[in-house]
Amino acid sequence: MSRTLLITGASRGIGRATALLAAARGWAVGVNYRNDQAAADAVVAEIAQAGGSAITLQGDVSIEADVLRIFEEAEALGPLRGLVVNAGIVAPPLPLMDMSGERLERMFRVNVLGSYLTAREGARRMAKSRGGQGGAMVVVSSVAASLGAPFEYVDYAGAKGALDVLTRGLAKELGGEGVRVNAVRPGLIDTEIHASGGQPDRAERLGKTTPLGRAGRAEEVAEAILWLLDDKASYTTGALVDIAGGR
Repeated sequence: MSRTLLITGASRGIGRATALLAAARGWAVGVNYRNDQAAADAVVAEIAQAGGSAITLQGDVSIEADVLRIFEEAEALGPLRGLVVNAGIVAPPLPLMDMSGERLERMFRVNVLGSYLTAREGARRMAKSRGGQGGAMVVVSSVAASLGAPFEYVDYAGAKGALDVLTRGLAKELGGEGVRVNAVRPGLIDTEIHASGGQPDRAERLGKTTPLGRAGRAEEVAEAILWLLDDKASYTTGALVDIAGGR
C-alpha cells in the first residue's frame, strides 16, 4: 500500500523532481501548486503514465485557509506519512536598503509563515498523539541561510534561516510523536526560481565558482529528500543537509 506524501510548490523545480522520484519509489503524491495548473497537471500526468498515484492540490501556502484545504484534499490519497515543505519565492536582487516593505512582507509571508503553517498542519496529522501514524518531514531551506546572500537576497536568506530554526525546534517537539524533521539546504540549483528573481542564468554563472565547478540539479536535491523521508534515515532528525557543491 502506498504511503501518502504532500509536497508544496511541486509544479516546478525541486518540488517537481521530488514528486516524480517519490512516485517512482512508491509514494502516493499530493502535488501542490499556487497558479500554474498546467504545470501541476503535467507532473500528475507523468506520474500516472509511469503507473504511480498523484493528485493536484491548488492553494497559496501564505493563506491559512488554503493550507487547511490543501491538507484536507490530500486525505483522498490516504493518511499522511510524509511532507516536503518546499513552496517559496525569491525577488529581484537588491541590497536591503532598497527593498520595499511590500517586498519584505511578501517574502516572509510566503517563505516563513507559509512554511510554518504547512509544518504545523503536517505535525497535526502525523503526530501519534493526534491519531497519526508518524512519518517524516523535510523542510527545503537554503545554504543562503549561512551565506547571507548580501546585495541580492538578504530577505530570502533571513527567511531560510527561520526554516533552519523551525527544523531544529520541531524535530525536538515531534521526536516522541514518531515524526522525524530534517532540512535540505540547496545551493546553486538549476531551476526556474532564478528566472523568477530576474536572473535566469544565475545558477550556471555562479555554479562555476563552487568547488565542484557547476550548478546542481533538482534531481540531486530530490535524492537527498527521499533519503530523509525513507526509513533508511530512521536515526536522523533535526539535521540540516547542505547540497551546495561545497559552497
